[in-house]
Amino acid sequence: MSDGFAGSVARSGEDELLRAFVEMADTLADEYDVAHLLHRLARYCVTLLGASAAGLLLADQRGNLEVIASSEESGRLRELLRLQTEQGPCLDAYRSGEEVAVEDLAAQAGRWPRFSPEATRAGFRSVRALPMRLRSQVIGTLNVFGRDGTPLTGAALSVAHALTDVATIGILQERAIRRRELLTEQLQHALNSRVVIEQAKGVLAHAGGLEMEAAFDRLRAYSRGSNQRLSEVAEAVASSRLRPAQVLGERGAD
Repeated sequence: MSDGFAGSVARSGEDELLRAFVEMADTLADEYDVAHLLHRLARYCVTLLGASAAGLLLADQRGNLEVIASSEESGRLRELLRLQTEQGPCLDAYRSGEEVAVEDLAAQAGRWPRFSPEATRAGFRSVRALPMRLRSQVIGTLNVFGRDGTPLTGAALSVAHALTDVATIGILQERAIRRRELLTEQLQHALNSRVVIEQAKGVLAHAGGLEMEAAFDRLRAYSRGSNQRLSEVAEAVASSRLRPAQVLGERGAD
């Protein structure tokens, strides 16, 4: 481990590490904000672990990486991170699900012809990319830059892993909650629609002297013929905005 990283971890002590994890946990528990969480993670890599800079990229629904947070808002660092949506250690780590560590970026120009020269010009010599992974699911990457020739290692690397894991679990948990909420909303909507459809069937059955199944067939036929949703037609019938005769196709309905 380089002296910079080792010294930083030693100076930070257990209290600072504890504060970092408590803040990360609080962010997840109260007013969850993905951007804020990942911004704090990037900053911890600098203030707590002694890295020169750090940034995070998350994959969108199509699997494309997007820059989501960085330890500083300088245009040069953001552009360096943006380049990694096309090539670089972050993209490689995301695709493979494995860490990518580079001690000499200048020697990697053949591997990353655009990224490596830009990183070197920015004053960075080493880099380590950590996949944000839970089991086989990779949702993004953490990129940690150093100005010496030793990428994040040892105790500092273990802390970076732990912080990244907290962020990854939090993001996946939040996505799962959103999916459950959406599923609950969809289920409730389906149940509400079913109630309205039953009401409309009853109205049509009474008005046309039909069995319930026949009333449903008329309701469905009208929905298709008028290019409207079944639930919309049913709600209109149940609320008397649409006369049964119109749905039943009786003469004089218009």
